[in-house]
Amino acid sequence: MSINPANQSIKVIGTNGQISLGKAFAGRQVIVEECEPGVWLIRAAVVIPENELWLHQPKAKRDLGDALDWASKNKPQASAPSTLISKLEHAKTTRKHR
Repeated sequence: MSINPANQSIKVIGTNGQISLGKAFAGRQVIVEECEPGVWLIRAAVVIPENELWLHQPKAKRDLGDALDWASKNKPQASAPSTLISKLEHAKTTRKHR
């Protein structure tokens, strides 16, 4: 990794242990690595919540891609939700009486 002097700046770590990288980076998540004492590497990162991690697994990504592809090729059609609800309620009642 080469260092470009034009991209260097001097920052002061405040008494609370914080350093400001500037408003351009406000709200961003970063990974801070201490390479050796007094040497830190700060890299922008994207953090994925654990409960959404499954979406990034190969099969889920493929299935979602297939679904989006299907949706782009099949226009929405008018439907009658009340008819569907009636059918579901009828099926539920029929199963209870068996």
